Amino acid sequence: MDIQLLTNFFMWCTIINGTVLLLWSIPVLFLPDLIYRTQKRWFPGSRETFGVVLYCFLGLFKVIFIFFSLTPFIALLIIG
Repeated sequence: MDIQLLTNFFMWCTIINGTVLLLWSIPVLFLPDLIYRTQKRWFPGSRETFGVVLYCFLGLFKVIFIFFSLTPFIALLIIG
């Protein structure tokens, strides 16, 4: 396995995970009430609790994305 293959792998990981993060963030930012109404059928709880849980999961995904996709890609670009 060479650096070019790893760079391409992490490039595609970054693109795919960044797209997932973007497609998840947009509805959370612009349609939070719709998301809450559709999810409260399966997961009971208050609106405030739902918002905290949703933003915590979004923040966790963002940290994991940066740590495991974006940072290795940038490091491979620097050393390549």
